[in-house]
Amino acid sequence: MVFILAATAAIKVLLVPGHLDWLAESANIDPADFLAKITQLLIILLCVFVLFVLGLWDDKKHLGPFFKLAVQFAVAIIAAAVADIRVEFFIESKIITAVLSAVWIVLIINAFNFLDNMDGLAAGIAVIASCILFTAAALSAQVFVGGLAIVFIGILLGFLVFNFPPAKIFMGDAGSLVVGFFVALLTLRTTYYQETQSGQWYSVFMPLVVMAVPLYDFISVTLLRISQGKSPFVGDTQHFSHRLKKHGLTDTQTVLTLYLATLCTGLGATFLYQVNLAGAILIFSQTFMILAIIAVFETTAGNDKSGT
Repeated sequence: MVFILAATAAIKVLLVPGHLDWLAESANIDPADFLAKITQLLIILLCVFVLFVLGLWDDKKHLGPFFKLAVQFAVAIIAAAVADIRVEFFIESKIITAVLSAVWIVLIINAFNFLDNMDGLAAGIAVIASCILFTAAALSAQVFVGGLAIVFIGILLGFLVFNFPPAKIFMGDAGSLVVGFFVALLTLRTTYYQETQSGQWYSVFMPLVVMAVPLYDFISVTLLRISQGKSPFVGDTQHFSHRLKKHGLTDTQTVLTLYLATLCTGLGATFLYQVNLAGAILIFSQTFMILAIIAVFETTAGNDKSGT
């Protein structure tokens, strides 16, 4: 909600004649191009508001998973089709890109919803991922995407001060759904490959590398619950963070370990745009090995059935 209020106030100010002259002078950007994006920003804020209300409602009433998924897909489709928050690389059909992007948005939303199982975890990983994505946006000279990333990172850091273990405030679904949406937005709106610049097409896999740890947690826990005959939408203590705690780590140590794992994959991802095929294979291999380390922890803790 802080982001919505700040963005709304900023829009009112920016619409005043003369307030955008600095864009043309300092950043060589036509103010008309910026104002043309106001509609997209308003749609994004509407999507954020719907997700916030959905999460807040779920925090209070514990809504059914299928209803939540339906609303998430509706929001994601609107964001992809109307606000152009979608992948376009190599695909010309807007329908296909909108559908694929909507699926990705819902996936990332739920990945961060799953990550919100320990104080400071979801917010901290979102900060790390957003910083990596901001770097990519800066390298591509994307002023608007980079600016949005900076605002988002600042808000997350302000929240993390009070959410880091032991937490004084908590995110809940009202926060995790919104955080996941913004991370998905940054992954889709950032340009990772430009034909006129150095680098190869495999830089488009940067979001997958950056999000490797959250996606691994989401996919592995989902498959584990299904294999046990449980609903993948019912929370339990089988996340990687819980596995680490079973090895004797404190909450703070567990969160910092996952921060480092995410940072390791993210730092490698920043070089994808400038390496050759051998370098890309090395980065992908490094990511796989980091996930393999996570899998080892999961396997060794799997013998302890308590709390699962």
